[in-house]
Amino acid sequence: MDEETRRRHPGLTPVNDTQLTRESWKIFQIMAEFVEGFERLAQIKPSVSIFGSARTRADHPYYQLAEDIAQALSDAGFSVVSGGGPGIMEAANKGAFAGRSPSIGLNIMLPHEQSGNEYQDIAISFRHFFSRKVMFVKYASAYVVLPGGFGTLDELAEILTLVQTRKTRRIPIILVHRPFWEGLIDWFSNTLIEEGTIDPKDMDLFKVLDKPQEVVDAIFAHYDKRGFEPSPSEQEILLDL
Repeated sequence: MDEETRRRHPGLTPVNDTQLTRESWKIFQIMAEFVEGFERLAQIKPSVSIFGSARTRADHPYYQLAEDIAQALSDAGFSVVSGGGPGIMEAANKGAFAGRSPSIGLNIMLPHEQSGNEYQDIAISFRHFFSRKVMFVKYASAYVVLPGGFGTLDELAEILTLVQTRKTRRIPIILVHRPFWEGLIDWFSNTLIEEGTIDPKDMDLFKVLDKPQEVVDAIFAHYDKRGFEPSPSEQEILLDL
């Protein structure tokens, strides 16, 4: 790189103090999201995080399935956490709201699509996806993933990665409605395992179930001999999440 190019390169020019100051102050906004999330969610345990498409209509079978699962979990003593928006998220909150345990919505501010639903005992709004993701994992005893799009796949990949790398404790990860997920699971088996990018044992990180009571039973079976409270070693892992 000659001197003229070096002088003009944007990565080597002096910092714009105005922009730097604005970005530095974002730290406090991010901190506030974590503090509010920790304070308001610390007592919801045990809880289950439910994911699915924001675009699913209320008359779609997936909506009713999500509502039934959420109410079954709520009646079984689990707080239910969703993304707080429409579609499957609304169905999850609606089912939990009708049940015996709290319904929680972790809302995200988006330019379009997201608007909070009315079935939330606790509603928290986030500007940042990454702080919201921590709250989905931090207090979850299980993840239940219904049909959805990129956002749903993002949350699924997140929890699979965290459990696989032992950055969070092992919890039930349940995919609901086998016909929807079969293509992805086949790709895991026929491509990822064959290419050596995951281990065959990684397929044991999740289950595929179809009925609400199956979901409830699978979660209870996972904790049957140990209880829902994290062990001391798991608490350390969650602290460093």
